[in-house]
Amino acid sequence: MLRRPSHLPGRLTMSDSFAGRPGNFAGRARNRVDAISEILSGVKLNGALFFSAEFSAPWCFSSPASKTLTPVLSPGAPHLVIYHFVIDGRAFVQMEDGQSIELGPGDVVVLPRGDPHTMTSSRGVTTASLTSAILSKVKSRDLSPMQAGGGGEPARYICGYMACDPFLNRPILSGLPSVFKVNIRTDRSGHWLENSILHLVEEAASGRVGSEAMLAKLSEALFVDILRRYVAALPDHQVGWLAGARDPIVGKSLGLLHGRIAHPWTIADLADEVGISRSALVERFTRYLSEPPMTYLAHWRLQLAARSLERTSRSVAEIAADVGYESEAAFNRAFTREFGQPPGRYRSHHRGSLTRNSSFTPRVHS
Repeated sequence: MLRRPSHLPGRLTMSDSFAGRPGNFAGRARNRVDAISEILSGVKLNGALFFSAEFSAPWCFSSPASKTLTPVLSPGAPHLVIYHFVIDGRAFVQMEDGQSIELGPGDVVVLPRGDPHTMTSSRGVTTASLTSAILSKVKSRDLSPMQAGGGGEPARYICGYMACDPFLNRPILSGLPSVFKVNIRTDRSGHWLENSILHLVEEAASGRVGSEAMLAKLSEALFVDILRRYVAALPDHQVGWLAGARDPIVGKSLGLLHGRIAHPWTIADLADEVGISRSALVERFTRYLSEPPMTYLAHWRLQLAARSLERTSRSVAEIAADVGYESEAAFNRAFTREFGQPPGRYRSHHRGSLTRNSSFTPRVHS
């Protein structure tokens, strides 16, 4: 059984409001994470913990690419983000390109693109592989801790995933490296998450009704919390979407644009909302995202429209209105310029080749 670290506070009661909106969990000022929250709220996130372990050195196992795990973990999901959370001891994650990351207590290593990797008790360990036994346990959906290894230094950890639409989450996923780690034991919110996750892992292993559903919500909250910590730690000179989301002006602008996609925005309206001059807003926004706000908005509207054409049966006129176009003709012209073909032809070319999953239907904020 996964034992709760002694530094953690007693069990806390789960709240319905927390489970319903994991994006609100972040403990920093909300305007710093609005853009991230709006992106994440635009598509249904499905998270879960799928494995827990108590291993003793030496040990190792290899994880295939997430597309290989998808049929087992989340059939029909377009993409899986994989993560491993170390409770006690240490471990190493080794990537196929030779990159190696050491993990200690409280560290969460995240693989946003679900790349294949190996976890080991120490660098260079290739014997005592547990890959086959782990895959069998995962397939049986058994959350009781797997105990194995060579009898040396112990390590305890849990593994989880986040299923999401990579198309709609591209602004976030494209700004993340192939692998990174954060430590969640730096504040009370992280302690709360860890304590609650371990409590529910115990309940899930014992078969208590509803515990896996609550674990799914906590997995989603952990993902958002990890993003918050990663963004907060970015260097001041960093540019890109995630760095822009952290900036108080650019982040608020992104949050407004993503939160009210169909609003008839002008640069003057947006500048008034964020409290800065039009020229200053354009300069600051372009510094981070390499294009001005209205250009960014136009591209994002058409990306959302393309996904709706692929994944829904809504008419072209409805989709055009959803993303802020007053006329279907104007939408058709803009869409054709962006994708090289009109909406109707785009739909017929793309819908048949995609796996449809209503859980990932895009939601557009008006």
